[in-house]
Amino acid sequence: MKNVILIITVMFTTMAFAQNKNAKASMEVDGVCGMCKERIEKAAIRTKGVKSAVWSIDTHELKLIYDERKTDLKTISKNIAAVGHDTKEIKATDEAYNAVHACCRYRDKEIIEDHKETKKKDN
Repeated sequence: MKNVILIITVMFTTMAFAQNKNAKASMEVDGVCGMCKERIEKAAIRTKGVKSAVWSIDTHELKLIYDERKTDLKTISKNIAAVGHDTKEIKATDEAYNAVHACCRYRDKEIIEDHKETKKKDN
């Protein structure tokens, strides 16, 4: 009986330490501008366990550092979708998408082209 309890204790201890408190990951998040960047990063950071979130306007890549013991990528994706931005895993509802500023409507081809033109002028 003592051996069984010892084995179970070792298994639980191993599982607890198997999760990384500084896990690194990246995910693709749709957006087009600086306001999108701010909204995406803020939604990720507000997720309990996320320590760092940096989104690139050019690549649409969100780089994360988070505590796997407190959250996971699906939860982070849900929070980002809740503020109106699609991820590969979860698409924002039409209601959340329509709540973003007009210049942030990344599903609209004209908005995307406008941002490309603005970027060319800035360079």
